[in-house]
Amino acid sequence: LHVTLAFLDSVSDHAVEDLEEGLARAAARRSAFPARVAGGGAFPDAAHARVLYAGLELTFEARTELDRLATGARAAAGRAGLSVDGQRFRPHLTVARLGHATEATRWLRILDSYEGPSWTVDRVALVASYLGEGPRGRPRYETVAELPLGG
Repeated sequence: LHVTLAFLDSVSDHAVEDLEEGLARAAARRSAFPARVAGGGAFPDAAHARVLYAGLELTFEARTELDRLATGARAAAGRAGLSVDGQRFRPHLTVARLGHATEATRWLRILDSYEGPSWTVDRVALVASYLGEGPRGRPRYETVAELPLGG
């Protein structure tokens, strides 16, 4: 499970080192914080769901740290010469991608009632995805670097 801080469609090999250095600086400026999976929703909406997601329960301070971490990740990408998906940052955990728009109200009732255990967010991972290279044609993910929060 992961929360995408910045989605980068394509990263050339020569930009990875600059991106990793920038992410390390951004992570070093942030502190670890508590989080918990709770609730959920659908993109774009319940009546036309394409993605189901679990939400995050965060204190005000934790949400501030997460928002600043996402801003730092996007800035690191920009400094490495990479373009970032321009959508607003909405922290979530993707649970399912649906093949077509689906009425998902009953699934959202289940997600809304879920409250998971809490954990401490203490690192950022730089992850590469390789579309179609995983089992059954799904993406394959590779962790390129793990960067601790707070240095």
